[in-house]
Amino acid sequence: MRRNPNKFIFDMLDSCRFLLDLTRTESVDRYRSDRVFRGAVERELQIIGEAMLQLKSHIPAMAETFTDHDRIIGFRHVLVHGYHSLDPDVVWLVIEKKLPVLQDELQAALPPESP
Repeated sequence: MRRNPNKFIFDMLDSCRFLLDLTRTESVDRYRSDRVFRGAVERELQIIGEAMLQLKSHIPAMAETFTDHDRIIGFRHVLVHGYHSLDPDVVWLVIEKKLPVLQDELQAALPPESP
């Protein structure tokens, strides 16, 4: 059964929006010190990575239109399998520098009637 690529795109966009809102007034120090906050951040990043992985496996050409699509998938693998080597500064850099770009690209990829 072929999946609707807009579902993957919307899921990534929803997680980007959530994370950017959640972290707007926060810092890497809170990420380091607050386990619940860290868990929420990492879960949403995992969703973004998994949705990109699924998009790439179902419609590779569409996944390739997003900046750093392979790095997003690779980061998901680190979050899931290499959590012990995760650098908080890298996570925060992703949130501050990479997520806004991805959010804009995802929004542009959705049909106009999508939320």
